Amino acid sequence: MFGFKKIKEATSNQAKQAGQVANASQSALPPTKENKGQVMEKDKALLEAEKVFREGVVSVRDVIAPAAFKVDSNFLRLNDVYVRTLFVMTYPRYVTIGWFAPIINESLTLDIAMFFYPLDIQLVLKQLRNKVGTMEAQIISDHEKGAPRDPIAETALRDIEGLRDGLSQGTEKFFQFSLYVTIYSKDKDELETATDRIENLLGMQLIYSRKSLFQSEQGFNSTLPLGNDELSISTNMNSSPIASSFPFVSSELTSDEGILYGINRHNNSLILFDRFSLQNANMVVFATSGAGKSYAIKLEVLRSMMIGSDVIIIDPENEYRHLSEAVNGAYINVSLNSESKLNPFDLPRGVGGESKPEDILRSAVITLKGLIRLMIGDVTNAEDSLLDRALLETYAKKDITASSDLSNIEPPLMSDLEEVLLSMEGGEDMALRIKKYTEGTFSGLFNSPTNVQVDNQLIIFSIRDLEDELRPIAMYVIVNYIWNIIRSELKRRILVVDEAWIMMRHEDSAKFMFALVKRCRKYYLGVTTITQDVNDFLTSPFGNAIVTNSSMQMLLKQSPASIGLIQKTFMLTEGEKYLLLESGVGEGIFFAGSKHAAIKIQASYTEHQLITSDPRQLLEIEEAKKEFEEAMMLEAEGGTTNV
Repeated sequence: MFGFKKIKEATSNQAKQAGQVANASQSALPPTKENKGQVMEKDKALLEAEKVFREGVVSVRDVIAPAAFKVDSNFLRLNDVYVRTLFVMTYPRYVTIGWFAPIINESLTLDIAMFFYPLDIQLVLKQLRNKVGTMEAQIISDHEKGAPRDPIAETALRDIEGLRDGLSQGTEKFFQFSLYVTIYSKDKDELETATDRIENLLGMQLIYSRKSLFQSEQGFNSTLPLGNDELSISTNMNSSPIASSFPFVSSELTSDEGILYGINRHNNSLILFDRFSLQNANMVVFATSGAGKSYAIKLEVLRSMMIGSDVIIIDPENEYRHLSEAVNGAYINVSLNSESKLNPFDLPRGVGGESKPEDILRSAVITLKGLIRLMIGDVTNAEDSLLDRALLETYAKKDITASSDLSNIEPPLMSDLEEVLLSMEGGEDMALRIKKYTEGTFSGLFNSPTNVQVDNQLIIFSIRDLEDELRPIAMYVIVNYIWNIIRSELKRRILVVDEAWIMMRHEDSAKFMFALVKRCRKYYLGVTTITQDVNDFLTSPFGNAIVTNSSMQMLLKQSPASIGLIQKTFMLTEGEKYLLLESGVGEGIFFAGSKHAAIKIQASYTEHQLITSDPRQLLEIEEAKKEFEEAMMLEAEGGTTNV
């Protein structure tokens, strides 16, 4: 760099000196024949000096130019890269919209150039009229001779007549169209493979291409962003089929903000999305067991927390505990033996239009009626009316009425409702059925004041240790408790309900879940519903409604038993149907609003260590943690360690 600078300074000084000499000579010598030759000599010296100076200046062209350039008969070499250009020669009678998409979405390095040369419509119409006359005369002649009809000629005649109508009416234009594709590869064998791949993709649609033999340089120049068509190989085409070759049809699901959900399997681009930018932030995830649905959601949870979202999870299988420990989240175990208690009679601190005590109390009574029906089974109309009155009286015993101040209250318990029912005529049977939740086998779970603190960015409620009979009831109580929290404070939150099919089995819990999904948008909440039992979920009317009210859907690998229902619900093509049947772990289809694309869930090594559900890997992680703890204890005791 120092030497280059010295050369520039030297040439610059040389040019300046030459210019000074020339100027001095021009000013000193009068313009006569004798000194005219001397002036020309000085000018020539000045030009030579300027030439030397320019050779020492680096231009943009010098920077981007390759170090080496070799032209062969059917390819080029730019440095160590092999380059070949293909041109499209013929097209079929009919091309489908987006026929060029497979080429665009290929994971190859390509340069594509399209040239459009408009033609004079009057000249085209004249030539078409002459062609029609010739073809009609040939068809009439064949008919008079008794020759069999020629369907190819008749079809061509109809096509020309249709084109004439479109050109005459101004709905069509006519062009000469050139299409070139330049392929870049690291070695010659890879170049041949890529060339065959592109030619086969075009050939499957009856579009035939050729290599630019002995015109490699012209083909390469034609696809540079210079607008020069040095090949000049074109095809006559009207505007409709030209429009179908529009190249920007790649399946993209990338936005300016959001989190990375995975890799677009169409073109290896990134699927970046912000769920809160859609009409609603709800999401449903359907997959078979082991297809990677929990892995995908844990990855979304981890990345959503990085951009400030609070996350609440209902965990039925203890799958999120390791993630909670890694990010220092709150992990709450809900079981008969747990010290964590949730009171179903808790009331929210209402926000917005629900801040009125009568509205809050009415909503709580409706929710509790659904819970009681889950606990004791079906109730008659008379019992339902009695239960409604009993719940209001239970709250009234604690001085909670439509006119009370709810800022400082002590909510009632399930045992208070039992006492009220026992004191009411006709309520003895319901009180007897509730007794097992207050004094019987299931006592303590729903009959204690709430002692759970939820001041954390990640809150996980585990119901793994609950009996199957209690799971839908516990999920109902937990979701209601979460809903009270959400209504009390407006924050950006995500609620993950894993194994949501448990709630879909009962009408009251399914109805409550649907109401939550439908109303959560105005509280800045996005609900993620995960299930592996697709048939149970989608055959429920509320399950279908939840899908309709979810702007995002993720479909991973499906079983043959449920793929028919999935295809009907999401209106999948046959290709998408088989994609879901044959997908690997973490692969499927990602829907966001009106767009969708095939996705592959991809995590970094560190993320994978935090979210993996593979028992073998979890065991290895636990063993590594034990070894680390033992080594640290040994070091603390004064021993030596290699950790």
